[in-house]
Amino acid sequence: MKTVIVCASVSHGNTRRVADTMAQVLSAKVVSPDEADLAELAGADLVGFGSGVFYSRLHPRLTDFVKALPGRRGRAFVFATSGLPELPLAPFTRPLVQLLEGKGFEVNGSFSCRAFDTWTPFKLVGGINKQRPDAGDLAAARAFAERLRDGSGPVS
Repeated sequence: MKTVIVCASVSHGNTRRVADTMAQVLSAKVVSPDEADLAELAGADLVGFGSGVFYSRLHPRLTDFVKALPGRRGRAFVFATSGLPELPLAPFTRPLVQLLEGKGFEVNGSFSCRAFDTWTPFKLVGGINKQRPDAGDLAAARAFAERLRDGSGPVS
């Protein structure tokens, strides 16, 4: 299975660590939105899209990239890292999932975990979640990727 992961990791490398962990399981290539090759994405069996969360949204570089994608069929997944927990009624990943589905992707799941965050109010105290993503978070990312690889249907 050919897999590509498009990852916007701009602050502390948190999201890239999660992407690299998933990539090991999926034998995937990890690229930034600026490096992504549309032909390579079109030839992939599975495409992952992930970023850190900024003001309760995924990074604009990632969402703008997805908005510019041509419609296509294929499997995708979404992932995020954030300083604050995801709210069940307003998950960070939902808007990107909906955007991908509108482009014709079958979104097989989403993953998020807490991560080091130095957003303005937290910067005053040196940030929050200083040790995250930790071994447990990366193990959860690995397990998520294994379920995607094994094709056991939608995963969360």
